[in-house]
Amino acid sequence: MPRAKRGFKRRRRHNKLRNRAEGMKLGLGSQIRRTSEFLDRAGVYAFRDRRAKKRDFRGLWIARMSAAATGNNISYSRLIAALNKAKILINRKMLSEIAIHDPKAFTSIVDKVRSLAPAN
Repeated sequence: MPRAKRGFKRRRRHNKLRNRAEGMKLGLGSQIRRTSEFLDRAGVYAFRDRRAKKRDFRGLWIARMSAAATGNNISYSRLIAALNKAKILINRKMLSEIAIHDPKAFTSIVDKVRSLAPAN
């Protein structure tokens, strides 16, 4: 029986790696072992950062809402407490978009819940 050197299978596996590392520099697109290690690490970063992105955006929305709330003479925490007390279910993303694109509407929301805001 002739010796099988895995030519086709190995080439197909290597080509899959090269296609995933397309455009990489410093041998990361041509040296198979380095490419494989690089892609493993890239996958770990991608997995981690898909979750971190959600945290980053929530922080951005809160910062925007805090700035808009301060402009309306109420703190962010008091605004959120008043919204919860009034059972107004608008998430932070939508509130920050309203604060940016329609400040008058944001002011009307703040005025509506201002009486429910906790006192100092």
